[in-house]
This record gives sequence, structure tokens and C-alpha cells, in this order.
Amino acid sequence: MTKQDLIKIGEFATLAGTNLRTLRYYEELGLLTPTLRSEGGFRYYRRASAQRVAMIRDLQELGLPLERIREIVGEAHENGDRAAFIQRIRQALEEHELLLAAHLQGLLAQRERLATAIAKIRDCSCCDEVPGAGNNFCDPCGSTGKGLPEGLRALF
Repeated sequence: MTKQDLIKIGEFATLAGTNLRTLRYYEELGLLTPTLRSEGGFRYYRRASAQRVAMIRDLQELGLPLERIREIVGEAHENGDRAAFIQRIRQALEEHELLLAAHLQGLLAQRERLATAIAKIRDCSCCDEVPGAGNNFCDPCGSTGKGLPEGLRALF
């Protein structure tokens, strides 16, 4: 790999969708290391390293602390042990998959509550009542006698 195959930190930050400060912080934590440092101290990265930054952000958005991310995706080649490297990458991917599955379950439950609230609000369009303190904000519903879905109750 030659210096021509690498990009400076500013261009890399743009490619990775982040900023210089974040890249330097990731480096400080041991999450990301420049492929090369010039004699003048400039950081150079491989374009493919942008995928690593994306994975770090994805794991962080799913609630994984940076310390844990470092443990599982830290510098892969630090001791040259191929088996340990493969194990750590597999573990990172499996943990990422579990976090995504849990996040997806939460989103699906939220979607179900939203669909219930939308269905109920459609019923409200046929009713003459105006939610207010005098009718306990339509809870329970004057038409059906049923309690309002929690998403709708919060809005009324």
C-alpha cells in the first residue's frame, strides 16, 4: 500500500460521515488507528476504515458503551494471533446482531402501539365529544366504553 492509496484525516472524516474530533477520540480510545502517520504528523487512513467507523457508530447507537466496543473491535492485529482476531470479530458481529434484534423488538412493539392509537383516533372522527377535563379526556371512550390506548392517552 502506498501513500497514494490513503486519504488524509479531513477527507476520511467526510467519507466516514463524522468529524476530526471524533476520529481523534476514537484513536485515543484505541478504536481506530491511522494506517500511516507522515513525518509531519498527518494522519492517513484507508477508505475501507470508514466501515469500521460506521460499525462503531452503529454499536454506540444501539447502546453499547465505547469501552465495550473497544474490547470487542479494538485493534485487531495487535498481537498477530489470527484465531484471537477471528474470535473477536465473530463476537463483535454476534453482539451487534443481538443488539439489533432487541432494538427491532422494541421498534415493533412501538409500531403496534402506534397502530392501535391510529385505529382508535379514526373512531374519534365519528364522535362529537371533545377531550377535556369534564369527560376525563375521553378515557374511557364515550362511544365504546373502552380505555384509550396509551399512545393516545398521552396526547389527549
